[in-house]
Formats: sequence, structure tokens, C-alpha cells
Amino acid sequence: MKVVPVPVRSDNYAYLLIDEKAKKAAAVDVYDVPKVQAAAQKEGVEIVAAITTHHHHDHSGGNEAKAYPGLPIYAGSSKAPAATDIVKDKDEFTIADSINVKCLHTPCHTQDSICYYVTPTDGSGHPGGVFTGDTLFIAGCGRFFEGTAPEMHAALSYLGALPDKTITYVGHEYTASNVAHAKTIDPENAGLKRLEEIIKNNEITTGLTTIGDEKEWNTFMRVHTEPVQKATGAKEEHEVMATLRELKNNFRG
Repeated sequence: MKVVPVPVRSDNYAYLLIDEKAKKAAAVDVYDVPKVQAAAQKEGVEIVAAITTHHHHDHSGGNEAKAYPGLPIYAGSSKAPAATDIVKDKDEFTIADSINVKCLHTPCHTQDSICYYVTPTDGSGHPGGVFTGDTLFIAGCGRFFEGTAPEMHAALSYLGALPDKTITYVGHEYTASNVAHAKTIDPENAGLKRLEEIIKNNEITTGLTTIGDEKEWNTFMRVHTEPVQKATGAKEEHEVMATLRELKNNFRG
């Protein structure tokens, strides 16, 4: 199993989820079809499915291109253009028979947000990964466009229950801004210093960190901790979450 990020727009990520032996792939959050096709050609793989994390156009906009007629397009609701397979929490499917995909319903950014936990079935040794769309970012989370602070807290807690070694594949390259904000909340967090080094040395940060890392440095996954509660002036975890999101919305760092 191999995951290839495909940068699209100014800061979005599409992905190829590749079965290396079969030379087949699922395209995740297709927006720019030509770029995804070019990446597939470079990798020498055939696209056999599309996977959509949520219906926003910058993630699902390529679904209607009809570049791959007859292929399944997995999504959390019919709001995603051209969706053929509507999935719900804990549904599972496979890509090319050797990659298992488990659907995790994480409503808040949108009510149809689905994160996809992917693991190899062939003993390839890949630790597994999760495509988080706009629910979880590196050191951040998505805006609450269709949901509430308690829903985001539940969504991030759900993702936090995945194995710590699970690699995160996020929807946007927001890492530098997220770290800058996190340092105003939890400045003594050693994990943030480590993440700054990752940013310094890598233009693309997605796929380089894990769920375990997020639990160490992501303030939105640390609403139970003393530094974050002190910075927000709140104790109840959903209130801490709500305050953090408001602070990030207004952050100009």
C-alpha cells in the first residue's frame, strides 16, 4: 500500500491510494482531474474508484468530470456530486482486494464528513493511514460549518482512538498557520518544536505525521489539558473546543 499526495488548488490535497502489486488506485478528494490523472500516469497505476471525504466543491469537484465512467464514487451523502456508493459509519470496502477501507463518520465541518481509515490486507507492513478531509488537519481542525463544538470534540476523539502509528493524510496544507496559532495556546509544548522542524524541511507535510503526534501537539485534541484550558479560560471540554475554534478563526499570525 502506498499513498501519493497530489497538491491541487492553492493548498488542497487530493491523493492516490495505491495497491502497488496490482497497480490499481483509488483517487481521494478529486478536484483537479488532469493533475490526478497525471499523477496516476506517473505512478503507472489504473484508477479504479474515487473516495470523497465531504461534499465541498474543493474536495468533490472532480467527481462529475466523467473521466472514469462506471467506477464507484464513495461519499457520505448524495450532496457529493456523482456519488454512487453512499457510506455510513463503520462501513467497509476494499480497493484492489488488498486495501481495506473503513468509514468513520465525523460530522461537524459538514454533516456528511467521512474519514477513511485504510490498512493493507496483504501484510505489507504499512502502519495504516487515515484520510481526514477537513475534519483533522496537522495541528488543527476544520471550521464548524455545519456542526457544533461537541460534534468536533467527538469527531477528534473518534480519530484519536485509532492506533497511534496511523499516518494522517489531511485535506489542506495549513500546517504552518496551525503551528503559529498553537504556540499562542500551548507555547511550552515540545511537540510543536518538532513539528516546526518538519515544516522547515518539507514543503508538503501531509503523510509525515501520525495520530499519536496529533495527540501530542494538536490543541484541538488536547482540550482536557491544563495549558489549553488555561489559555481558553474554560474547563468543560466542549467549551474549550468552541473557544479554541473562535480564537483560530480570528487568528492573524
